[in-house]
Amino acid sequence: MNMDAGHTSGMTRSRGGADSGATAGYEVSDVNVGGILAFGAGLLAVGVAIHVVVWLLFVYLSDREAARVPVQYPLAANQVARVPPEPRLQINPRDDLGALRAHEDEILNGYSWVDRPAGVVRIPIEEAMKLTLKRGLPVRPEAPARERDGR
Repeated sequence: MNMDAGHTSGMTRSRGGADSGATAGYEVSDVNVGGILAFGAGLLAVGVAIHVVVWLLFVYLSDREAARVPVQYPLAANQVARVPPEPRLQINPRDDLGALRAHEDEILNGYSWVDRPAGVVRIPIEEAMKLTLKRGLPVRPEAPARERDGR
């Protein structure tokens, strides 16, 4: 049997199973499962350690910031009661909007005087719509034909 210098001794089986003089066409050893599991465990341990360190850093910095005394600016120390000029921003816009809508609902759904000497009264919107349906809308008198044509 002739052996090349680069080959090992003996014949090897190829992937197809037939005897040949060539080396195997696939991995002859299995994957190192223990190494892969050790790498995964190490990666998991490093990830957990990083999370713990970041959490501890966050707790430390949060406590440090909470204990910090706010700086008093010397020019602003005597101006505590001073307010900015009008118009000012709303402090609580949600409550302001609720109060506005409650006031508008009171106007739309209640009776009140608009002009007592002239006899003008405000009535609820539902009543006003019923009266409008009952009486109909006011109509302008129609102009004579000459005025409509512009002659």
